[in-house]
Amino acid sequence: MATALNVNGKLLMPKATAVWLIENTVLTFKQIAEFTALTEIEIEALANEEIGFGLVGRDPIDHRELTQDELDRVQADPAASLRMARSELPPVKARAKGPRYTPVSKRSDKPNAIAYILKNNPEIGDAQISKLVGTTKPTIAAVRDRTHPDSSNIKPRHPAELGLCTWQEYETSSDKGLKAQGKDPEAVKAQRLESQQKSFGDSEGEDSASGSNAGSGFDFSNFLPSSSKTSQE
Repeated sequence: MATALNVNGKLLMPKATAVWLIENTVLTFKQIAEFTALTEIEIEALANEEIGFGLVGRDPIDHRELTQDELDRVQADPAASLRMARSELPPVKARAKGPRYTPVSKRSDKPNAIAYILKNNPEIGDAQISKLVGTTKPTIAAVRDRTHPDSSNIKPRHPAELGLCTWQEYETSSDKGLKAQGKDPEAVKAQRLESQQKSFGDSEGEDSASGSNAGSGFDFSNFLPSSSKTSQE
């Protein structure tokens, strides 16, 4: 049987292993706790069946996590600590992460999210956009160059609002891009906020002015009672 150790050299089922050691050895709670990376309180609770009731023990010798010689050595010395058996398998190579998975229902939102980032946060590079939105660099280039098949329908929308990433992930990517350009993220954010507030104030002023002008030229005479019209005549 192949070893059951994971790539970090830790037990795959520490509580089940602890149950087996409690039931089949004379090891102290401290020795079992050190080997399983649990606390002595947890080991005592497992022994009293206060937790893990019905949990089936797992033999660490059978799964090559421990040797019989090592177990015999430590059982004979309450002050000794168990040493885990070495793995006989080569370390598992971690698989490279690909683009973020996006549910089918949200995939049509990706161009909108890309357009928002390109418009509002040009400091975020293509590699970061790929991670945030779960897209590819050719798609980003197509949105940027307006050669995307759906260019006429693309409407910039925040990727976090669309559920393609979190707000924190977006802010982190923006900060990283600004720092790479030698800029202070907080200063740039404050400047952008001030600019947005100014634009919002200007638009409100224009709306108010247009509303007042429209009101001054409106003829209310048609809404007056007929008696009032007669008296005025």
